[in-house]
Amino acid sequence: MAKARTIGIAMDYSTTSKTALKWAVDNLIGPGDTVVVLLVLSPKSDPVNKQLFEDTGSPLIPLVELKEIGVCKKYGITPDSEIFDMLDCVSVDKKANVVAKVYWGDPREKLCEAVNHLKLDSIVVGSRGLGTLKRVLLGSVSSHVVENATCPVTVVK
Repeated sequence: MAKARTIGIAMDYSTTSKTALKWAVDNLIGPGDTVVVLLVLSPKSDPVNKQLFEDTGSPLIPLVELKEIGVCKKYGITPDSEIFDMLDCVSVDKKANVVAKVYWGDPREKLCEAVNHLKLDSIVVGSRGLGTLKRVLLGSVSSHVVENATCPVTVVK
C-alpha cells in the first residue's frame, strides 16, 4: 500500500484552477491522501480573520466547515458550488482528507511558503498559458512555483 501523501492544489476559482483540480482528482489523488486547497487572496481584502492569520495563513479548514457561508465570510472566501462538489467527490469517492488554507498576499510567494510550511509532497497549479512576453511583463505564478518550490510541481494547462 502506498504511503499517504499531502497534496496541495492552488485554487483561485478560475477555469484553469478548476481544470487543475479535476486533473488532480482524476490522476493524482488516492485513498488516504490529504488534499490541501490553497487559496491566496488579495492583500487588499479585509475579512474578519485576516488580522489574526495574515502572516501564517489561516488554520487548516476542514471541508465540512469550508462549505459554511459564515466560515467563508470570516476568511473572505467566495463559495463555489462546482469546486465544493469536486471536493466532496474527492472526500467520498477517493477517501481522501480535504482541508483548505487561506493566505493573503502574492500567490507566487505564498504558494512556495505553503509547500514548506505544510510539508507538501506535491503541488498542482493551473496555467493560463501566457505567451513569453505576457509572462515576462505580468509574471507567471506557475513558473515561479516550478522554479522555487521544494517539492514536485504539476502545471495543468
